Amino acid sequence: MGELPLDINIQEPRWDQSTFLGRARHFFTVTDPRNLLLSGAQLEASRNIVQNYRAGVVTPGLTEDQLWRAKYVYDSAFHPDTGEKVVLIGRMSAQVPMNMTITGCMLTFYRQTPTVVFWQWVNQSFNAIVNYSNRSGDAPITGGQLGTAYVSATTGAVATALGLKSLTKHLPPLVGRFVPFAAVAAANCINIPLMRQRELQVGIPVTDEQGQRLGHSVAAAKQGIFQVVTSRICMAIPAMAIPPVIMDTLEKKDFLKRRPWLGAPLQVGLVGFCLVFATPLCCALFPQRSSIHVSRLEPELRAQIHEQNPSIEAVYYNKGL
Repeated sequence: MGELPLDINIQEPRWDQSTFLGRARHFFTVTDPRNLLLSGAQLEASRNIVQNYRAGVVTPGLTEDQLWRAKYVYDSAFHPDTGEKVVLIGRMSAQVPMNMTITGCMLTFYRQTPTVVFWQWVNQSFNAIVNYSNRSGDAPITGGQLGTAYVSATTGAVATALGLKSLTKHLPPLVGRFVPFAAVAAANCINIPLMRQRELQVGIPVTDEQGQRLGHSVAAAKQGIFQVVTSRICMAIPAMAIPPVIMDTLEKKDFLKRRPWLGAPLQVGLVGFCLVFATPLCCALFPQRSSIHVSRLEPELRAQIHEQNPSIEAVYYNKGL
């Protein structure tokens, strides 16, 4: 076997990102919870393989499959724009285990006000870490902006949950089980834009098809944030809509009536099963490297791009996750 060629494009995912199936295969790999078990040394080794290959240096004996494995390990732990290592629970590979625990508990303990407040707070604390860790671009965000986003999203989620809880007191019990989903959806609409407000102020980097940076665009940031909010809400639907219906039916059966302690772990397991599929499939709804037509950019940036290269019709950006 000869040395691995240097023309493998690891700047892009292994599978065709213009198709939903290709994006789904990509995100099933990125969100694989097993990546959380990798040691710091394994992460650094993967980073070295990727960075060396990009610099034109092939690790001796490296195969193409090993290169792609290293690339996905690297992508699972390091931010694509800043290159910094993402905190463990902020990585996309932590989405399923973290969300199955938090969502399962929100759906289980939805009857009492203290538990509603506690689990909504836990959920928004986790979301704040994920949203910051997977933001688009490399623009810094201040501690004050982080605090404002966190407090606003948590307040919005708790207020939505308690408000809807009070409205459903006289409705069938099944309706009350959907209150956590409504609160999560509302909080996503608050948390993500606020956590990424810096992008809405200064824009995110946009590039041409070859990856050459052309400038920063607020219009691209708005489109990217809208796509992420949509994906997150869709991601929550199966996990927060299917288990309540199943649990409402099971809790009427003698089996669970005699074993009420099984309710919480069963609910967490159902949520986890839904999230294993919903997380990568909903991340794949929009391309990670999204595009926006030049005509939709800010006038100044549009003029600058046309001056440099009049043939460019669309620019590209990292939408975040």
